[in-house]
Amino acid sequence: MTQIPPRIRFYWDIGSTNTYFAFHLLTTLAAKYGATIDYVPFNLGFVFRHHNYALTDEPRAKMANRKADLMRWANKYDLPFAIPSEFPIKTSRALRGALAMRRSGLEEAYMAKLFTAYWENNDASIRDYPTLSKIAESLGVDGRAFCELAESDAVRSELIDITQEALDEGVFGAPAMVLEDEIYWGKDRFDFIEDHLVSLTSG
Repeated sequence: MTQIPPRIRFYWDIGSTNTYFAFHLLTTLAAKYGATIDYVPFNLGFVFRHHNYALTDEPRAKMANRKADLMRWANKYDLPFAIPSEFPIKTSRALRGALAMRRSGLEEAYMAKLFTAYWENNDASIRDYPTLSKIAESLGVDGRAFCELAESDAVRSELIDITQEALDEGVFGAPAMVLEDEIYWGKDRFDFIEDHLVSLTSG
């Protein structure tokens, strides 16, 4: 009997620092176990507002430690991460852009360039279409057609619906990785995800 490959739903927003690390770590882990990743862009800002949460409400001591902790992760996994000078930024256009690129089968490639631009090259202009269209063009997609699709009623509605579905599923932050009915939140849950994948692929 042929085993069905595991599917992991990866809820992400480019504005999430920890999602940068999870994006790189998850692709390696999924490949190891033959799992498929379903990328799910959702509006994290809307989710935060829904829960009356603001990053600035975190304790000052925790925020002061944040940069050092992030750089530990970057050094451990040899990633060229750099904290951007503009944070947070508006991300809805970049998220809709991912849904537009999905139509061309280029969602993951688009995401990779997006994360590189913002979290490695300090390029906050990814919040706007001139830069996003250049990313699309670098992947062989017409920039003007990309922008029109990302701004279409269909894609706008899709992002709204996906965000609501995330809330309904119990997703409260990013990154969130859902395997079967289990939600794994954060960049430091990969041991648990691997245990779950082992249980699905062994025997």
